[in-house]
Amino acid sequence: MPTTQPSIHNMGPGGRPPGKGSGKGKERAGRPSPGRVRFVGGLLVLLSVVPAVLCYIAFAVWLPTDRERYQDHQAAEPCPTRATEQVKRDCVSTWHFTVVKTVVKSGKSSTYEATVKDKDSWRGVVDFGDPGPLLEQLKPGDQVTAAVWHREIMSLSKDGVRQNSSQAPRDELEMNAALGMLAAFLAAQGFVFGAVRVVKPRGYEPFTWNPYGKRLLITSVVTCFAVGLPAVWIGVEWWIVPAVGVPVVGYAAVRMYHRLRPRATSGA
Repeated sequence: MPTTQPSIHNMGPGGRPPGKGSGKGKERAGRPSPGRVRFVGGLLVLLSVVPAVLCYIAFAVWLPTDRERYQDHQAAEPCPTRATEQVKRDCVSTWHFTVVKTVVKSGKSSTYEATVKDKDSWRGVVDFGDPGPLLEQLKPGDQVTAAVWHREIMSLSKDGVRQNSSQAPRDELEMNAALGMLAAFLAAQGFVFGAVRVVKPRGYEPFTWNPYGKRLLITSVVTCFAVGLPAVWIGVEWWIVPAVGVPVVGYAAVRMYHRLRPRATSGA
């Protein structure tokens, strides 16, 4: 019986059937060119400047300003009866207002505020961070006492119940440090991932978004809030946040690198 031979027109290069080419050829075909890799790397390095600047602002401007404002408010004394305008700015004055209305709205777009007025028909809105302990009890017509510092209402009180407004300085420098630290992590990650692409465009693994970059970003965010929030609740010094967070993220970055490096080397 005659045997059927495959047509030579259906054979690929080197006598191989079509679609059976080597895996390396496919890998090279799907791999971006070195020029494109260097361009992306340079862009990452350039973008890393943005969180680096935010980190500088957080530690050099935002944190010292909030600390100084909190200390000044704590040291402020009640204004004398006949105080000049300049003295009133530096001391805490007492005002009596009437509640016009309150808004207590929880949810995704929370709103906690009280509209108050004085006997001269001046009207203003006082914002709060939460509904209690005073705001949720207030009703239109209630008389409240306000503590005013630097022409801003710091708190309202009624019948011995007092609540700070959103304008009142808070001793929460730990979260300032946590957010500044997060910006530093983003800057470092963007710079390193970009620099590796510029220097080694043909072998920048494992410095890729998936899985190294994504895991490192998640670790950075979780660490900042896991250290920052308890630090605020406990009331420790702000510098403890980066003192704990930086070694944790650094150790995690090194561990992930060594785990992913053999996989990247074997796939090269």
